[in-house]
Amino acid sequence: MRDLFVTIVFFGSLALALRRPYVAALLWVWIGLMNPHRLGWGFAYNFPFAMIAACVLLGAILINPGKTRWPKGTTVFFLVALTAWMGVTTLGAIVFSTSVTHYIETLKVLLMTLVVAAVVRSREEILGLVAVVTGSIAFFGIKGGVFTIMTGGNHLVWGPPMSVIEGNNELAVALIITVPFLYYLATHVPLIKQMPFFRWFSTRLLTTGFYAAIPLCLISALGSHSRGALLAMAAMGSVLWWRSKSKISLGIVFVLMSAVALVFMPEGWTERMHTISTYEEDASAMGRINAWTMAINIANDRLLGAGFETASPPIYMQYAPNPNFVIVAHSIYFQVLGEHGYIGLLLYLTFWFLTYRLAGRVVRITTGKPEFEWANILGSMAKVSLVGFAVGGAFLSLAYWDMPFYIMVILLCTERLVGDQLAEDARCTAAAGAVGFAASGRQEAAMAYSGSR
Repeated sequence: MRDLFVTIVFFGSLALALRRPYVAALLWVWIGLMNPHRLGWGFAYNFPFAMIAACVLLGAILINPGKTRWPKGTTVFFLVALTAWMGVTTLGAIVFSTSVTHYIETLKVLLMTLVVAAVVRSREEILGLVAVVTGSIAFFGIKGGVFTIMTGGNHLVWGPPMSVIEGNNELAVALIITVPFLYYLATHVPLIKQMPFFRWFSTRLLTTGFYAAIPLCLISALGSHSRGALLAMAAMGSVLWWRSKSKISLGIVFVLMSAVALVFMPEGWTERMHTISTYEEDASAMGRINAWTMAINIANDRLLGAGFETASPPIYMQYAPNPNFVIVAHSIYFQVLGEHGYIGLLLYLTFWFLTYRLAGRVVRITTGKPEFEWANILGSMAKVSLVGFAVGGAFLSLAYWDMPFYIMVILLCTERLVGDQLAEDARCTAAAGAVGFAASGRQEAAMAYSGSR
């Protein structure tokens, strides 16, 4: 039944997607983030939905060139530069064949984000992208939150099968990154209701649903038993509370969540969280330190890094303090450092720094302009989400995961739309001023002529 539902929705949208590249982009984002076909166990499980969505999107762009506007700017330049540098490091990879496979997968993720950015143009389309990105992840948070409550937190919550965030730790960070956008949707329901799908629901139902999803996602993150997620939650929660206009309401939510964590969660969860301060006694934490040290040793020895495949016994034997403890990097920073060297890490950090600045620019140019309040709050929530990714990603190998790059897409499209509207307003004001000046001149000339007579 699930397979049939996903297939009907997907193929039922393709006819519209060929006429509107934006719809094809949403299909790509939905399939890539949520992996809905993996929730069934039938014919759809291994069906190439993502490949079909990508082909339809590219075909729709060719058919409708007037509905495409390619993104540009410093942020895009560094993303392209990072992608190109990864190609160079792949050519010099220690384990070449596996690195080529990983590079192709990463290339599809990074370049397709630019394709998505090219077809998202209006405010409705920006908000639609926000809703699809948020809903694709929040689905697992809502389901996981209910599961955690029903099981008393004694069982881990997992993400979509065979995806980057299938693991409990990865899903927890994904949910935390999603929470600021849930808050945004909850506070902008009148705008959300203007989109076709949401018109079927009442304002009260949508508002209640979005607000209810926030604690469920946080409870689900707690149910993952992830220590990195707890740190990300604390960091992001502080920034979200500081930037929010509803400090009292959010403060109450955070206090209640803290009470749930201390009272409701089982003893095993509490013991695991306590290992944050006693990491020397935890084998998992020491394994990560071993992997991080290896990444530094690789970067010191190889300008290009080791390539995409570093969790390999021969590489650990050569560069790791403990060659017998072979794991992935468990950090976006050390992951990029070990795979692509110091140049790759510099490009990666610069890209995310510019993305954060882009969010700040959106906030800055829309402050004090009521007509752009939707963009102002969106920029603020994007900054909060990026903080969550920066902290949570420090403990997980999520360097090339789609969702944070879609935040960049949302910001690019929002800044472009707002910038165009501000420029148009300035041109209209200037034109009106010129007309008024000319009219004033004619009136003065007529009075002067009348006086001369």
